[in-house]
Amino acid sequence: MPPRTHLVAVVAAVSLVLGLAGCATADWNSPQPPTTPIGTPAAGFMPEVEPSPEATVNPDAGSWADVRPSPGYRVVLLTSGDDVTTQSISTAVTEWAQESDVDLRRVEAGADPIVAIVDAMEMKPELIVTAGEDLIDALAIVTPNHLDIRFLVLGAELAEPTYNVTAVDWSGAGFRGEGLGTATHFDESSFTPERCADAIRAGAAAVLTGTTGIVLWIE
Repeated sequence: MPPRTHLVAVVAAVSLVLGLAGCATADWNSPQPPTTPIGTPAAGFMPEVEPSPEATVNPDAGSWADVRPSPGYRVVLLTSGDDVTTQSISTAVTEWAQESDVDLRRVEAGADPIVAIVDAMEMKPELIVTAGEDLIDALAIVTPNHLDIRFLVLGAELAEPTYNVTAVDWSGAGFRGEGLGTATHFDESSFTPERCADAIRAGAAAVLTGTTGIVLWIE
């Protein structure tokens, strides 16, 4: 291959890789302007009276659909386990990130979930999204001591969340930690692609519009 042709091919290959990576090539050590949500929730997303801390809110189906973050929004997906429910949520978050031009990075918890949570926080994301029941008890310990970090828990919840922790549950989900069980009868089949997609979009809409520290119950 002639030198010039080879150079063009290399440049094209690099461009393709960067294109597939999306915003993930950004340096997270650089300052990030405050994210402004694009779009607003429809009527019925939140009650007319602002929900109290730890309240459970039932948003109307699809009322979150028109809200997304600004391009480059920095999110860490923190997971624990390889069960079907965790994988379903992880897939939904990944697809949402691709569609919304979110800069998504991932941390998988090992034997000590607290270490994984700290690793995720040290990456300085704008939001940490969690999937996996094994993280709940550790999150209950860590999150009250780091109120400047926002967390979004999908398919589970903290029994006493601080204002920086938002959760999304539904019938068949709702694990609250060891000894507390779930807010509803657990049903693995309820973690459908559609339900998990709604969960990340509804939860992100709540965080982006400043309604945090609550549980969103979707149907």
